[in-house]
Amino acid sequence: MVTIEKFNDSEYLISLSPNSSLTGMYRIIFLSSITLVCGGIGIIFYYFGAALILPFAGLELMVLFTAFYLSFRWSSKKEKIYISQDIVKVERGINKAEYSWKEFRTFAYFNIKKERDKSIRLSFRSKGKDIFIGDFLNEEDKEILKEEIKVIIENLNLRTF
Repeated sequence: MVTIEKFNDSEYLISLSPNSSLTGMYRIIFLSSITLVCGGIGIIFYYFGAALILPFAGLELMVLFTAFYLSFRWSSKKEKIYISQDIVKVERGINKAEYSWKEFRTFAYFNIKKERDKSIRLSFRSKGKDIFIGDFLNEEDKEILKEEIKVIIENLNLRTF
C-alpha cells in the first residue's frame, strides 16, 4: 500500500506497507476459530480413546501459530520516504525505524531497474550505493510508487528555478 502526504509544496512523505488481508481483530478471530475447531476435534478423539490425536493437534496448532506469527510480522513492515527540496530520507522498520538513510537530494537520483522477469526494482542511488525501496510491494503498487515519485521530483525540480 502506498500513501502520500504533502506537507507543503516542497515536503512529501511516502509511506509504504505490504498488502495484508487480515488485520487487527480479524487475526484473533481467525486464529481462535482454527484453535477451537482443531482443539475440539482433538478433545473429542481423546474422549473416544484416541489419545495420540491430542498431542498432534497441539503440535499442528503450534506450527500454525508460528507460521502466522512470521506472516503477521512480515506484513507489519513499513518504509517511510521523506523527500524535500534539500534531502531524501528513507526509514525502514516494523514498529520504529530500524534502518535510516539520508542524503542531499542533489546527490541522489531515483533509479528504476527492470529485472529479467519483467518486474521492476526502485531505488535511490547516491555515491555508488543503491537504497532499494518497496521490495515488498506488488507490481501495481510499484508502478504507482514510481509514478508518484516521478511527479514529486518534477514538482521539486520546477520549484528550484
